[in-house]
Amino acid sequence: MSSFFKRFVFIVFIFCFFSMAIAAVSVYPKVMIRTGLGDIIVEIYVDKAPITAGNFLKYVRENRFRGAGFYRVVREDNQPHDKIKIAVIQGGIMADIPDRSLPPIVHETTAQTGILHKDGVISMARLEPGTATSEFFICVGEQPELDFGGKRNPDGQGFAAFGRVIKGMEVVRRIQQQPTNEQLLTPPIKITQFKLLSE
Repeated sequence: MSSFFKRFVFIVFIFCFFSMAIAAVSVYPKVMIRTGLGDIIVEIYVDKAPITAGNFLKYVRENRFRGAGFYRVVREDNQPHDKIKIAVIQGGIMADIPDRSLPPIVHETTAQTGILHKDGVISMARLEPGTATSEFFICVGEQPELDFGGKRNPDGQGFAAFGRVIKGMEVVRRIQQQPTNEQLLTPPIKITQFKLLSE
C-alpha cells in the first residue's frame, strides 16, 4: 500500500470520525424548568414536532408560563379506577387563564413525529385532539399507551410529544412522589423560572 493511499485513508477516517462526533452533539433548543426541588432541562425537537415544539417555545420566549407549576401527578397508587395506568407529572399555567393562553394547536401524533412516550419525554396535555394550549406533562418510565393507537385516551390519537428531559429526571421522580389529594399535588410545586438555554 502506497504512503499516499495510507494518508488518504487516514484523512477520510479522521473526517468521518469528526463528522459523527459533530452529529452526535445535540443542536436542539434547550429549556431549563426551575423548581424548588431542583432544575429540569429539556431539549425540544423542533424538527420532528414543529407545531408542538414551536408552541412550547413561544410560551417560554413570551414569558407566558409565569406563575406556572406542577400541579398533578399520576402514579400507581392514585389511579385505582383506571384500567390503563400511566406515570407522569403535569404542569403549566392552567389553560383557563385567558390573557396568557395561546390558541389551541393542531395535534401532531406520535405516528407523525416518531417521538414516542419513553422515560423523560415531554408532551402536551389535551382534551380532544387539537385542544392543547399551555399544559404539558413529563413521562416517568415508558408510557406506550400515550402514543398513537394507545388506549389511555379513548380516541386513540395519543398525545403530542415534542422533546425529552436530558438532565434532572431525579427531580421529576421527586415531584411525582410528593403528597397528593387524589392526583392533585398538595401543595403544587411552583416553577420559578423557564429559561431558554440555547436556540
